[in-house]
Amino acid sequence: MSETRYALNGMVCTVDHLASAAGVATLDRGGNAADAAIAANAVLAVTAPHMCGLGGDLFALVHDGAVSALNASGRAGSGADPARLRAEGLGRMPHLYDIRSVPVPGCADGWLALHERYARLPLADLLAPAIRLAAEGFPASPLLGPVGDFVGTLPGAGDFAAARRPGDVIRRPGVARVLTALGEGGRAGFYQGEFGEGLLKLGGGEYTEEDLARPNADWVEPLSVEVFGHRVWSVPPNSQGYLLLLALEILAELGPPADPADPRWAHLLVESARAAGHDRLDVLHEGAVAPLGTAAARSALVDPERRAPLPDVPAGPGDTTYLCVVDGDGMGVSLIQSNASGFGSLLFEPATGINLHNRGIGFSLTPGHPAEYGPRRRPPHTLSPALVTRPDGTLRTVLGTMGGDAQPQILLQLVTRLLANGQTPGEVIGAPRWELGTGGTGFDTWRSVPLVEVEEGAPWADGLRERGHTVETMEYGSNFGHAHLIDVLPSGVLAGAADPRALIGAALGR
Repeated sequence: MSETRYALNGMVCTVDHLASAAGVATLDRGGNAADAAIAANAVLAVTAPHMCGLGGDLFALVHDGAVSALNASGRAGSGADPARLRAEGLGRMPHLYDIRSVPVPGCADGWLALHERYARLPLADLLAPAIRLAAEGFPASPLLGPVGDFVGTLPGAGDFAAARRPGDVIRRPGVARVLTALGEGGRAGFYQGEFGEGLLKLGGGEYTEEDLARPNADWVEPLSVEVFGHRVWSVPPNSQGYLLLLALEILAELGPPADPADPRWAHLLVESARAAGHDRLDVLHEGAVAPLGTAAARSALVDPERRAPLPDVPAGPGDTTYLCVVDGDGMGVSLIQSNASGFGSLLFEPATGINLHNRGIGFSLTPGHPAEYGPRRRPPHTLSPALVTRPDGTLRTVLGTMGGDAQPQILLQLVTRLLANGQTPGEVIGAPRWELGTGGTGFDTWRSVPLVEVEEGAPWADGLRERGHTVETMEYGSNFGHAHLIDVLPSGVLAGAADPRALIGAALGR
């Protein structure tokens, strides 16, 4: 069970207590929610390379009187050639150890865009806690500690060679240099500096200097729907965030039971997620128009008592990190940042030791597909931050989760518990979850027959089986996301919870 924490003057929730502490310290120095989000994410880029980092992408929602959306997802290099991959006999993008599944990382551009529009403090000051941890060392978390025997043997990954158990000290001097260069030299310090030069060399023609000179961050129009007396927000395609919003619309049409322990509650949420996402492979791509407003037709596909014969929508785990911040002035940031799967591609830029994401696995290799791998294209993305406002437009909640393709399904459960069932943040975050899974790579959504994976301790397994679902009970843990949320109570008090599945996550206030 997760405990609800309360604060008056600001709160930070992350997967790592070191990152949450850096965010709160930033608020104490006069920074706002954007400052604190950058500082916390920078620490995570050092201490949680198995989830996120400078070699990955970033999305964010910001509430500062109005809602803004940031898409800092990178584009494939100019050398992207789908015909070459097909000639090699590949029908899907390579999952690991292949530079062609590594778009130009967007994280640093995301920090810079967030800083330029909203921040108060100098960027170098925000990066200072992360630089100190990278240079002087930090204790490995329970999830990072055992990686040395495998990851530490990979080319460029020597930083992790000594990691064997939680608490082992890890130093990342190359990351410290890059963060220093970013803080002092801005974008050029990263993309045209030591890291950028190494990426060009490692790419072997996948990228050009012009690719690295082009910023990857765009402020885009957020998406929203009105459900359960509130407005829920996410980011548009190439993100799959619309799946959360469409599933909420479908669920609102159906009407969830008042008791989340009722197996019918889980059934209706599962079927709403399936009805929202059964055509995801066809409709999700950069520039797509999200199919919101189709809830009435899609809800008609749902049988309130039986599993419907819809095209299947399996999902699986991913490795991502989510953080949220609300400051004393009411500004909120919902930020998600990721390598895609685990350490990403398991390729490391050798000079700096920065591991590179494999977000390019979202591309299609089908000729003519709107999400086909190609030069300077953004791939379909799992990252789905969320934010909730009240009818008067004021901030109610910032929330999100890791979980790969299952992110909208996990968020559907969290939002329903919070808004429709009236649970506290601790109850929402600590409650058992389900997801649609395949047992595959974690990014096999929409491709094979799914089953409903139910977390140990959940009360729904037998009731779901009776309704025609194939159910597997799975061990409590990160397969079901690391979710965090901060709720702004009517009194103005902040109520937050960090996911206990993260083991060292922390909701810290001031």
